Amino acid sequence: MTLLRNTSSDFGSPLSGREREYLGTRAPAGVAPFLALWGEVEKTPLIPLPEVAARLGLGTVALKNEAFRLGQGSFKALGGAYAVMVLFKRLLEKHLGREVRVTQLLSPTAREFASTVTVCCATDGNHGKSVAAGARLLGCRSVIFIHAGVTQARAKGLGADEVVRVDGNYDLSVSEAERVSAERGWLLVSDTSWEGYEEIPAIVGQGYTILAQEALEQLHDRQFPLPTHVFLQAGVGGFAASIAGYLRERLGREVTVVVVEPDRAACLHESARAGELTSVPSIEPTIMAMLECFTPSLIAWRTLKKVADGFMTIREGDAENAMRLLANRNVVAGESGAAGLAGLLVAGADTTMKAALGLGPTSHVLLINTETATDPASFKAIVGMDPALIERPDEVASSA
Repeated sequence: MTLLRNTSSDFGSPLSGREREYLGTRAPAGVAPFLALWGEVEKTPLIPLPEVAARLGLGTVALKNEAFRLGQGSFKALGGAYAVMVLFKRLLEKHLGREVRVTQLLSPTAREFASTVTVCCATDGNHGKSVAAGARLLGCRSVIFIHAGVTQARAKGLGADEVVRVDGNYDLSVSEAERVSAERGWLLVSDTSWEGYEEIPAIVGQGYTILAQEALEQLHDRQFPLPTHVFLQAGVGGFAASIAGYLRERLGREVTVVVVEPDRAACLHESARAGELTSVPSIEPTIMAMLECFTPSLIAWRTLKKVADGFMTIREGDAENAMRLLANRNVVAGESGAAGLAGLLVAGADTTMKAALGLGPTSHVLLINTETATDPASFKAIVGMDPALIERPDEVASSA
C-alpha cells in the first residue's frame, strides 16, 4: 500500500478546451437527451456512511451507488451506450445528408440504416455490456472482444450478438478489437485511448459526468456539505479522469482527488512515479478484475496528471474488507466497485497517509460503488452472504 503525491509539472494546470468540452460543467447536458432514449432515467442512490465517518474521524462520508444504473449494474452503462448513440447519429446524418434530431434515432429510417452497422469494443465486462446495449437499442449489430481472464458468467451477460475471446490479457484484447474493426470496417467504441484514437474514448468519458452531477445535486438536496475529498478507483483511468475533471471544474481546488488502483495492476500509480505514461507488467491476477489494466488511457493520463492530488494502491484484502462493510449496509459491491472505499479505509487508518491527504473532522468524502457483484459465488465466498438476499437500501431511510 503506497501513496504518491502528484509531482507532475502539469498538476494544477487548467483543463484544455477539449477536456472542458467533454468533462466540464456543461458536459452532462449534452448526455441527457441521448439517455432519454432509454425512457425515464432515475438517479442512482446516494447513501450516507456515518459509521465510516465516525470510525475514521471524518466529517461525512457518502457513497453513490451505481449498482442500479439503467438496469446494467455499473456506471459504465452511461458511457459506452452514449458513445454508440452519438457516433451512430453522425453516421446516419452522413448517410442521409442532413441533420438528425436525437429523438429520430429510433425512427424506422434510422433502424433500417442501423441494420448495416456493426459496433465493437474490448472489455472486462461492463463497458462491453453498455456498448452492446446501445447497439441493441438502435438496431445495430455488436461484437465484443474479451480476454482470457473474463469469466464465463460475465461473457454470457454481455448481451452482444457475438463474443470473441482473445488469448492473453485486457491490453491484448484491445489490440485485437482495433485490428479486426479496421479490417472489417466496424465502428470501434473503446473506453481507452492511444495516439490517433482519442475522440471516441472522450465521448465515452463524457457519459460518466452525469453521475458526478447527480451526486452534487443529491448532496445539495440533503443539505450535505460539498465533498472535500473523492476516492476514485481506476483501471485505464477513464472513469477517474471523467469524475475528477468534472469535480475540479465545478469545485476548483477545494476537492482533493485520490486515484485508487490494485497493487497488482497499478499503471497510473507507476505513471505518476515515472512522470510519464507507463505500462506495467502483468504478474499476478487481481480479484479487482474490472481494474486489471496495465496501460493507462492516454487522454485519462493527460487529465489526471492535472487534477489528481494523489495515486494510491490497495491490496486484495482491502477490497474484500470494503465489500463486507458495504454488505452490512445492504449494498452489494463487486471487488472493483468497492475499491474506492477500500482506498479511504486504508488511508484513514494510516497516520502518514491521512495527514498527507488532509483527512480530518472537517473532511467530507465522496465515494462511488462503480458496480455490483457480477459473480454471486465469489461474492458469497468473500462476504458470507448471498447477494440475492441482500435487500436494496432505501435511499430516503438511509439518509436519516
